[in-house]
Amino acid sequence: MVGLNAVMLIGNVGTDPEMRYAPSGSPVTSFRLAVNRRFNTGEGERTEETEWFNVVTWNRTAENCNQMLTKGQSVYVEGRLRTRSWEGQDGQRRYRIEVIANRVLFLTRRDASPAREGETQEEDNSPF
Repeated sequence: MVGLNAVMLIGNVGTDPEMRYAPSGSPVTSFRLAVNRRFNTGEGERTEETEWFNVVTWNRTAENCNQMLTKGQSVYVEGRLRTRSWEGQDGQRRYRIEVIANRVLFLTRRDASPAREGETQEEDNSPF
């Protein structure tokens, strides 16, 4: 059986990107992405909820995101889900689901004016 692990999101950058370097020297940039969903409740009331995603980018995409993205910008993110786990200081097992992005399109410019299709990078050179 063939598996599929794919995710596509359009949302607003919730935090300024943070870039660091992996032990191999590869750049890694991460940021939070807010995706809004609007719907009507059973009582007909219009409501909105926000889902937050942790996005991780690698290599050239990481460099572009670090240079070009700021909090509040709209982006399209395409990638796969990965679950990380670690042991917290209290000894409890912790888990985090991340989007490992291989494509990021900048939908607005840094000055918040509408932009043409932005930077696009496709790669999956992450060691994970």
